[in-house]
Amino acid sequence: MKAKSDIKTICVHEGELKDRRYKGVVSPLYLSSAYAFDGVDEKRYPRYFNTPNQEALAQKLAALEGGESALIFGSGMAAISTALLSQLKQGDHVVFQNDIYGGTRNFIKREFPRLGIEYSFTEGLTVENFASLIHSHTKGLYLESPSNPLLKLVDLESVAQMAQNHGVWTMIDNTFASPVNQNPLALGIDIVLHSATKYLGGHSDISAGVVVSSKAVMQSVINSARNYGGNLSEMMVWLLERSIKTLALRVHAQNENALQMAQFLDQHPLVTAVHYPGLKNHPDHILAQKQMNGFGGMLSFELHSEVNTLRFCEHLEMIKPAMSLAGVESTVIVPRLASHALLTEEERLEQGIGASLIRFSSGIEAQEDLQQDINQAICKSKNEN
Repeated sequence: MKAKSDIKTICVHEGELKDRRYKGVVSPLYLSSAYAFDGVDEKRYPRYFNTPNQEALAQKLAALEGGESALIFGSGMAAISTALLSQLKQGDHVVFQNDIYGGTRNFIKREFPRLGIEYSFTEGLTVENFASLIHSHTKGLYLESPSNPLLKLVDLESVAQMAQNHGVWTMIDNTFASPVNQNPLALGIDIVLHSATKYLGGHSDISAGVVVSSKAVMQSVINSARNYGGNLSEMMVWLLERSIKTLALRVHAQNENALQMAQFLDQHPLVTAVHYPGLKNHPDHILAQKQMNGFGGMLSFELHSEVNTLRFCEHLEMIKPAMSLAGVESTVIVPRLASHALLTEEERLEQGIGASLIRFSSGIEAQEDLQQDINQAICKSKNEN
């Protein structure tokens, strides 16, 4: 069969399981947790990450990122923690981008010290910021681009080349971009992570995570994963495969909505800053054009001091103040109270996460309705401090 190169076709057809008996067009769901052990080519078990549905979905996910192999987990943090621990041991050192997802940062600060793993956070996002922290015990660099929640970008190709020159691996959380908008492996990054709860799932009803890399790297990941037991249930695997069929359509619509919303907010008199790489005034706009296929469905903005941030959220009528992101419905959060609540106030301010910052996840609703809802909520919450 001819290779599937277009991402829309990959989303629908890659990794399909054939219904050879009834000829249905949807992949069959294998709910069994017990498989034969004698006379078989491979012993299968859900915790081994090799059931029929797990393997089929992994094939689709690897194809979406242009990788050789993939693994599906029960959450984004299960994927992140397993990937990191599979590559690190006591005495190793890893360099982390400073502004990363709060859950990842909390995991590092709580778990690494007791495991004897050393770490450093960069001061900025330049190649030099990463290179300056590499020493003899450094094994890898951890990136997140675009970052959560300020949508800052890292020059992935340049950092990857520098890392290769130093003999260290690179790992990136690609959740905010999705495989539709960015393919880090093609830019030289070694390991790609996703919280599949977000764009890959896309309907706010699945919790899952993904790791994609070469076969050699993924063997070490799966060896660790089988011990930690973070596999996704078969029903959720099947639902995730279903959801990914519309991934490209959803993300393209969310990209367009986010760009229009960013342009609208950029002109709003009660909004003091908009963080979105699709805006020409964004400091990383040119870099985004270079390494991304789309600017993404996420943005953040800062409200004027006259506007009460929490009351703004309460006054929204259609847009939902809710944890998580990237569903077909638009949502907002206040990062200091949600995604980055586990950080100290000092750490949040160091990253630029203030009290007036709102993170907006664009859905697929009509842009006119979204703008109307945002505007009325801003106006109602003015002078309610």
